[in-house]
Amino acid sequence: MRPLMIAACFLLTATAFGASAQDVQAPAAPAAAAAPTAPAPAAPVALKGDAARGKQLTYTCQGCHGVTGYKNAYPNYHVPRIGGQSEVYLTNALTEYKKGTRKHPTMQAQAQSFSDQDIADIAAFLSTVK
Repeated sequence: MRPLMIAACFLLTATAFGASAQDVQAPAAPAAAAAPTAPAPAAPVALKGDAARGKQLTYTCQGCHGVTGYKNAYPNYHVPRIGGQSEVYLTNALTEYKKGTRKHPTMQAQAQSFSDQDIADIAAFLSTVK
């Protein structure tokens, strides 16, 4: 079994080295012959949120964010107020949780289950809550 693994590692290394050597040896295309540059893609269109649908989607949010005093019992930490926040802030926060660039395990798990339209709907509803 061990010689087989060593051989596989050697083969992968040789293949990667051979591919990089081919990249180095390939002649560069002259700048004049380069294809015309395509126009930059348009900025993503902001989705219009449906507050009524967002209200249905935020049912589980009440478990933490609906707690009086915004304190969670276990583990004990401050839970941010989300009702009345700006729609842009809420959309950005949920999108960052979904992408994993904003860290909180529970929120990342929740946000990953939402589509972009779900996030827009949630933000539309929560921004109207007082």
